[in-house]
Amino acid sequence: MRRSHGPGAHEPDGLDTVRIFSEQLISKARTASSEIASRRPPDGQMSNYSSVSYSDHDACFLDQRGHVLSRLTVAHTADGLTQLDRAREQLGVTRAECQVGLETAHTPLIDFLWDQGYSRVFVIPPGAIKGARRRYRQTNAHTDQSDAFLVADVLRTDPTTLHPWRPDGLIIRQLRSKVSLLHFLTKEIRRLSNRLGAVLARYYPAALHVFHDVASPIALQFLQAYPTPQAAAGLSRQSFGQFARAHRYRQADKVLSAAYARLQAAYPMASASTVVAYHEEAVFLAQHLLAAIEHKKCEIAHLQQLFEQHEDHELFASLPGTGDFLAPALLAKFGDDRERFPSAGSLQSIAGTCPVTEQSGKGRRVLFRQACDHEFRQIAQQWAKASVTQSSWASTYWHSVREHSHSSSHAYRCLANRWLAIAWKCWQSRQSYDEAVHLQNRARRLAKRA
Repeated sequence: MRRSHGPGAHEPDGLDTVRIFSEQLISKARTASSEIASRRPPDGQMSNYSSVSYSDHDACFLDQRGHVLSRLTVAHTADGLTQLDRAREQLGVTRAECQVGLETAHTPLIDFLWDQGYSRVFVIPPGAIKGARRRYRQTNAHTDQSDAFLVADVLRTDPTTLHPWRPDGLIIRQLRSKVSLLHFLTKEIRRLSNRLGAVLARYYPAALHVFHDVASPIALQFLQAYPTPQAAAGLSRQSFGQFARAHRYRQADKVLSAAYARLQAAYPMASASTVVAYHEEAVFLAQHLLAAIEHKKCEIAHLQQLFEQHEDHELFASLPGTGDFLAPALLAKFGDDRERFPSAGSLQSIAGTCPVTEQSGKGRRVLFRQACDHEFRQIAQQWAKASVTQSSWASTYWHSVREHSHSSSHAYRCLANRWLAIAWKCWQSRQSYDEAVHLQNRARRLAKRA
């Protein structure tokens, strides 16, 4: 079925588009192959660079004019990656001349390329690849082969808009891994806590209320020791105190007596069959939740040790409200390569703190930014929220924005956007943050506007 796109113009749709486009690429590749010899200098070295892209299992080599030099499909194995390097060598292109475009940096391929000496590696964002598909067709139909060609062609035509990928140092990579793990553990602890609370509410309400937090270590240890209401029924006040002291719950007798009273309070009794059905799951959840909490504490301590070893740790520790987690988390997101973010706006866009503005003629829309590093945005907003109590200007700014914003989250995001611009300037100049200097600069700017 065909759709009209203008007078006398017809565009095949769906799979037909992919088939026709693939046939065109194959035809183009055959034509280009016959011309390779004529384009090579007599000494066998190519006079222009080659762009190679890798999409899933497919690779595509282009020359500077956009001609397809080679296409191949390789496996995600050591032999497959070696095959990709041999294909480059057969074309007479050195590693230094070859520009490589990838769709993601989360692959062992990028480590292989860097170790082999490919210094011109570019990671093209998925959104840019999706938008560039409209260059060649009217639909979003695509294959791995067409995407491989597309990535190489974008690398050829738009080099000034791309920043070469450079690996961060070992400490930054360790910090980034730890921050990601801590985010996962936080979500996992919340998930397990919610499930445990629901299970206890069904068969063991006393265990849900005896301590103020069901996810606290003492509450989880109590549940493992006394997993059913019947097991805790004969527990005396003295035995309860001994259990608390044995598990390092160092609270006053008044607090322990109140906890014991909540344990002995009258709650609706679940049937024996309900207790049998749920108590094993409760013990399982308590064990895993306690392990996750203890592991999170260890990871935070290790994160702080790594953070103190980095040369920029004083800079990020000077930012108000960062603390033991947010300071290394921000450092992990900034990284070592100061050319990666050439402006504060590029950093703010990646972090998702600045909006997207669409304007055409008299129409103008300001939209929430969807395409960003969501983990980075969460870290930035947490920092903004913590800074309100640590910085006078941050508190004043947040309250002024909150009066006109539709939510607290929006106001914190606006504050995070300001903080990232300040942090970027400190990062580029390698200077720690000084609240007095910032207030002086802020007063000077406001005076000029007046």
